[in-house]
Amino acid sequence: MYFTTISTYLSCCLIIGFGHLRDFFRRILVLPFTNDNLQGYAPICLEHEDFYMRRGYHRVQDCFARPIASAPDVWFNVVERDWNDEEKVLDRTTKSRMCLNLGSYNYLGFGSFDEYCTPRVIESLKKFSASTCSSRVDAGTTSVHVELEECVAKYVGKHSAIVFGMGYTTNSSIIPVLIGKGGLIISDSLNHSSIINGARGSGANIRIFQHNTPSHLERILREEIAERQTKTHKPWNKIIVIVEGIYSMEGEICKLPEIVSICKKYKAYVYLDEAHSIGAIGNTGRGVCELLGVNTADVDIMMGTFTKSFASCGGYIAGSKNLIQYLKHHCPAHLYATSISTPSAQQIISAIQVILGEDGSNRGAQKLARIRENSNYFRSELRKMGFKVLGDDDSPVMPIMLYHPAKIPAFSRECLRENVAIAVVGFPATPLMLGRARICISASHSKPDLIKALEVISKVGDLTGIKYFPALPKKQEEEKDGIKLV
Repeated sequence: MYFTTISTYLSCCLIIGFGHLRDFFRRILVLPFTNDNLQGYAPICLEHEDFYMRRGYHRVQDCFARPIASAPDVWFNVVERDWNDEEKVLDRTTKSRMCLNLGSYNYLGFGSFDEYCTPRVIESLKKFSASTCSSRVDAGTTSVHVELEECVAKYVGKHSAIVFGMGYTTNSSIIPVLIGKGGLIISDSLNHSSIINGARGSGANIRIFQHNTPSHLERILREEIAERQTKTHKPWNKIIVIVEGIYSMEGEICKLPEIVSICKKYKAYVYLDEAHSIGAIGNTGRGVCELLGVNTADVDIMMGTFTKSFASCGGYIAGSKNLIQYLKHHCPAHLYATSISTPSAQQIISAIQVILGEDGSNRGAQKLARIRENSNYFRSELRKMGFKVLGDDDSPVMPIMLYHPAKIPAFSRECLRENVAIAVVGFPATPLMLGRARICISASHSKPDLIKALEVISKVGDLTGIKYFPALPKKQEEEKDGIKLV
């Protein structure tokens, strides 16, 4: 790994160095002769962001934001694009290619037509239309919204719940309502950007603890409680510890039992973001609390999104009756934003009913068993091949480390050439040196689908040189107990 580390740093230095060299000649040879009406104005874009876009992202933009022309099912149509040299943009064509989908958050397979969900969504669309055209406190609350909040609260094991039309907004708008100046937020170092922006907007003091390390969290809690507020030396008004159920870029499951125990010891509130875990893990899909045996009464604020396992949009906050009533009267996303569309709300209700078997079938239990088996099988096979794969067992999120900036587009393009669509992630979503491919497994993937994906990834891994560990010998593979798929 030393060679990988050194060569990754060297690659980044070369890209940045040549980018600044090109900018130097651009300032001398191009900008003086450019006629525009912005001379004398300060740059509207931040210089470092503009540099990254011009010298980094534009060169690999074909690997991101690929449009699709079908439902995000196991196989979907990816629209082909042509490079426009004059405008330095990608133009969509009328052509598309059928690809195996390893990039969508379609964990339980509800993203395409479902025999139970889809007819009910269509009926909801006919009855209520596509939008309420109003906020929840005006004319944007329908009987479906009320049913959804009751359904979510019951499903996650809380007294009440409030729903929003966007998952990102759920975190970024709720956290400033829960805490402000004089409060302390202690956040995991790898929390999602929606949590980061919500914490920054709150005005509270922020401390970061090492990723998924309860011992460091306890050390910070002891320090902050002892030292109190910096200027006034008053006790903190409140302390909120924010963690995620499954970390979206690592695929790791939160060490929730230890974190809850520490927070109870120091009287700090627990805020749990279950965007990627709710519906996907646990015997009945109730998330990380069910998986790890944590009583939901010990988690003060439970947040989640409907965009993954439930194949809809929006997010929720679940908690005590007093907490939800307070949020309904103070949260701007509830007071001013248009409510979640009624068909989307109906999709969530129907998906939860399928998961719980209330549709009269056992399809929900089968989906949960399948995603667990698929995830563990796929992760195990990737590791046997020699890839560096992050994440824990049962997690449907599987990052494969690429490291080198040049290997990010190379891996993506070669997989697409083999009709496998995989999301690659680089800076600023991850640190500059930690580029990766993020695979999302679905309950709808069959064993032939997974085998096809593994063959392509292995082939591309050899081509791009990202198998950083020796592959497990075949004889040793046969001796090890594998996970058999039905």
